[in-house]
Amino acid sequence: MSRTFDELLAGAAAEPTEGWDFSWFEGRATEQRPSWGYQRLMGERMARASAALDIQTGGGEVLAGIPQHPPLTVATEGWPPNVAEATRLLHPRGVVVVADPDEPPLPFADAAFDLVVCRHPVTVRWEEVARVLTPGGTYLAQHVGPSSVFELVEYFLGPQPEEVRAARHPDREAAGAEAAGLEVVDLRAERLRMEFHDVGAIVYFLRKVVWMVPGFTVDGYRDRLRELHERITARGPFVAHSARHLIEARKPE
Repeated sequence: MSRTFDELLAGAAAEPTEGWDFSWFEGRATEQRPSWGYQRLMGERMARASAALDIQTGGGEVLAGIPQHPPLTVATEGWPPNVAEATRLLHPRGVVVVADPDEPPLPFADAAFDLVVCRHPVTVRWEEVARVLTPGGTYLAQHVGPSSVFELVEYFLGPQPEEVRAARHPDREAAGAEAAGLEVVDLRAERLRMEFHDVGAIVYFLRKVVWMVPGFTVDGYRDRLRELHERITARGPFVAHSARHLIEARKPE
């Protein structure tokens, strides 16, 4: 039986949001995955590394899925509930989790790692990445690109200025890496279809990815959520597009 608007909102509002496990969306929302297969690439680099750092690991889900970790593997995370989740998940795999507020400097010595990875960083401190890499070391990451899921963002916030829409452009990020002394050896970008099949999935997404609609609450956007519920009921899934880019950069020897 179809759930009512109020039931959908209540269910999504009560669901915990710790970590980056998105299994709750199964059957309720979908997102295409980038063609390059980031976790597979990350696993290949990890198997060859001697010391690796995963920045902003979230709940540690991506790092935990790597078949073979280097002898020294460290992960950082800034949000306390995610720190606890990452510790629970990664410590049995021999990974050290460091609580770090994501403000420079990184709490590591110069040239401490031959591999630095990151999936969907909020910010990238290129000078710090370059500093902790060994000469010849690699930064491999999947970043969120410009105007990601902006169909949903602008549904709630209205049209955004061009400087906001263009933020996180891969060319700008490549320029930042090069300015820090890194050599960009791979840069690929894709836009990927997302579908939200009910308004509860949208509520949970915005509660989990809090920077999409800053200050989002169910009560604050109840009228817009009701309109969205009626739209999905009448016309089918709400469609948006995520932006992702793969960037690989090396520190000169």
